[in-house]
Amino acid sequence: MKGLPRSLSRGSATSRQAVSKLKIPLNTTITITATGAAIGWGTMVIGDFPEAHLKVLSVACILDFAGSGADANLAATWEGDVGIGTTPASDAKISVGDEDLITETAIAAATAEVAPTVMVADGVDLVLDNTDGSLEVNLNVLVDAADITDDESVILTVSGVVEIVYITMLDD
Repeated sequence: MKGLPRSLSRGSATSRQAVSKLKIPLNTTITITATGAAIGWGTMVIGDFPEAHLKVLSVACILDFAGSGADANLAATWEGDVGIGTTPASDAKISVGDEDLITETAIAAATAEVAPTVMVADGVDLVLDNTDGSLEVNLNVLVDAADITDDESVILTVSGVVEIVYITMLDD
C-alpha cells in the first residue's frame, strides 16, 4: 500500500505518528424540545475520543433526519440546523464548542417529515486536550420555531455516519 501509511513507516520509531479515524455509525433517535415559542433543540452524545492530546485534521458526516411521518407537533416541511462538537448544546443555539467539529449546517425543508440528506466535510484545525478522557462527540440539532409546536417535544430518527481523522499526541 502506498501513500501516507508508507510514508509514516519510513521515519524513525520516535518520529512516527499514526493517523487514526474515528468512525461513528448512527441509527438512533434524538428528542427535540421547544420551550415556549422558541426554536426546538436537542443534543446527544454519539461518541468518545481516546485519552490523549489530539490534533483533529478533518471531520465528515452524512446524516439523514426523519420524523415519524405523522407527528402533529412537527411540520411536514420542517427545517433546522445541525452541528457536531465537543460540547452539548445547552440552549436553542449552536455555538462555540457545539460546532467545533462540524459547523452549524442547515437542514433543508423536509417532505412528509423526511429531510434531505445532510453531507458535510470540514477541514478542522483543532487541538484538543483529552488527557482526562472526558471529551465526547455531541450531535446538536435545532428545529425552526415555526416548525415545532410550542412547549412540545418531537422524536427525530437520525441515521448516517460521522468520521473524524486525528493524530494522537502526548499520550500518557
